[in-house]
Amino acid sequence: MKNMKTANHVAIILDGNGRWAKKQNKPRTFGHKNGAENVVDIAIHAKKRGVKYLTLYAFSTENWKRPASEVDYLMKLMIKFIDDKINQLMNEDCKLNFLGDLSALPTATRKAIEKGVEKTKNNKSLFVNISVNYGGRDEIVHAVKDIIEAGYDKNMIDEKLISDHLYTNGIPDPDLLIRPGGETRISNFLIYQIAYSELYFTDVLWPDFDEAELDKALEEFSNRNRRYGAIDESD
Repeated sequence: MKNMKTANHVAIILDGNGRWAKKQNKPRTFGHKNGAENVVDIAIHAKKRGVKYLTLYAFSTENWKRPASEVDYLMKLMIKFIDDKINQLMNEDCKLNFLGDLSALPTATRKAIEKGVEKTKNNKSLFVNISVNYGGRDEIVHAVKDIIEAGYDKNMIDEKLISDHLYTNGIPDPDLLIRPGGETRISNFLIYQIAYSELYFTDVLWPDFDEAELDKALEEFSNRNRRYGAIDESD
């Protein structure tokens, strides 16, 4: 029987900001700015559609390879995003969370993140997880180190123990992973958690990915037959 329910957890790779700006003969930073503006609109619509967890890939461990000026802009954009959007997120009862190795971020960015997390900590309608300095392989390395440091015997290590030591501890695995921007790869995002996630790719660039585009993805998800390795007698 096909699952007609809305995805409980939607993950999105925020791709295409730079190309969106280039199409308009603007600098890449213009694309990032407009991409950031899109985040809360999509979060609010996701909440209306019954999504409980929204995880966004904002800055990867590989993104440090970009020009220093662009990285600096992105770090400052994170501060501006929290300052500008925190009241709106509060009004919508959204809880902010950040996934990744935050220790490598500039102090001002880290403090802004801490402020956003603290202010929204009691909100419950939608959990918005923003992945910053995040990489799926790096996350697994961190988890393995934590498990070793905690002194677990090898016979105690199972999938749940590993999950409990990931950045997503306490968060259900994504039901649906969306990648705007035309690329059809995962790019080191939630590689442990998306083992059974439905994948949805679209050519629409992230700043143009609006409520109607999210509806398309959720509609596609509702038509997927999720068997988790079992047999559907209707097939």
